[in-house]
Amino acid sequence: MAATLMNRAISRTETVGAFRLSLNLLRNFSAAAASPSAENPSCDQIKPKRRKKKNLIEVAQFLPNWGIGYHMAKAHWNGVSYEITKINLYKDGRHGKAWGIVHKDGLPAAEAPKKISGVHKRCWKYIPNLSKTTPATSPATTAEVQAA
Repeated sequence: MAATLMNRAISRTETVGAFRLSLNLLRNFSAAAASPSAENPSCDQIKPKRRKKKNLIEVAQFLPNWGIGYHMAKAHWNGVSYEITKINLYKDGRHGKAWGIVHKDGLPAAEAPKKISGVHKRCWKYIPNLSKTTPATSPATTAEVQAA
């Protein structure tokens, strides 16, 4: 009796195994016939990864003195920027707080710096044409340099 039950169990697993094998073969042949590259040639091209935009701290870290004195703005702002006056970094160096003076159309709109909101949002850019200006040298210092 036990031998009969064993034979039945073996024959059932063999038929299930054969059935699975035939389904796998059928699936492989059908996939080879209808390959996605034949239908859509753009699938073969690998799309380049989109670059991650930077928050204010990540933009400022590449500028001298962490961007203090330089102008930065959000990407969607037109004619408005902040001149960075102070940055407090957290320990990881990627986050923190920042203060700055608002500039509209290149002219200061306020005298006192205020805390910049949205520092951690990933939409900040550096404004190079409004960058930090070097102090003008006085005529006395230029005369001293020429005399030496």
